Amino acid sequence: MTKIIKSPTIAAKKLTKTNLAEQLGVSRQSLYYKPLKPVQDLATKMEIEGVLAKHPSYGHKRVALELDINKKKALRVMKKFGLKPYKRRIKRPKKPDDLNKPPTIYQNLIKEITVFKPNQIWVADFTYIKFQGKFIYLATVMDLFAREIIGWCISGSHDRFLVAGALMMALEKTKTAPAYHHSDQGSEYDSYDYVKILEENKIQISMSQKGHPWENGYQEAFYSQFKLDLGYPDQYSTWGELIQAIHLQINYYNKTRIHTSLKTSPIKFREQYYLKALTN
Repeated sequence: MTKIIKSPTIAAKKLTKTNLAEQLGVSRQSLYYKPLKPVQDLATKMEIEGVLAKHPSYGHKRVALELDINKKKALRVMKKFGLKPYKRRIKRPKKPDDLNKPPTIYQNLIKEITVFKPNQIWVADFTYIKFQGKFIYLATVMDLFAREIIGWCISGSHDRFLVAGALMMALEKTKTAPAYHHSDQGSEYDSYDYVKILEENKIQISMSQKGHPWENGYQEAFYSQFKLDLGYPDQYSTWGELIQAIHLQINYYNKTRIHTSLKTSPIKFREQYYLKALTN
């Protein structure tokens, strides 16, 4: 039998990084390279977790704004590590008292208006919060320019006193009146007492068409996100604890929570407007 003798090769010798680099046709230094992306992604993951700890409902866009990073990067890292904002489906009850109410005389006056300054348009609405088997009611007034909640009122009843309380707070807080006040056609908003306050302050009354809730969509969107951030009301033991939590949540929304269309919080956006007006 003929014995096959293999010729010596580099593989038979002691393999060095220099030999390997020559075989692969790369520089010797490249063999020491370690990819940085996994390390960077891990660092970003920890930063995102810190943001979600303070703002549990933040999606990737708000996370990106908070960390001042690209939103695509935030989305990619959140998907990679399974980081998701807290979400809870909120079903808003209908207002049964208004289902058979005839249409109001007031029209939607704001649908063609571009808002460019504070106190141009205020929008108002109220919502239900179920607590220990009962409903409590939160009425709010929002300055549409900065999406800031400038007036609110909490009550065990939904009536003209609830919505008037929010409006009076807004008027006292801002020391001014808007050009327009917009709401849905709820009986609370076209009641004699409420309309009288608006007329005495020379505020033009605007209302959504009946059955068109999207015409007051800013308030609808606020309540949806507000309830998500508030969490389950029954986590609080008493009415007083829940009311305190509502006040704190409104302050958080106004002062801290990033609004994606504003790229900052409502109050900071308003302050930036006035600062710019002073410097111009």
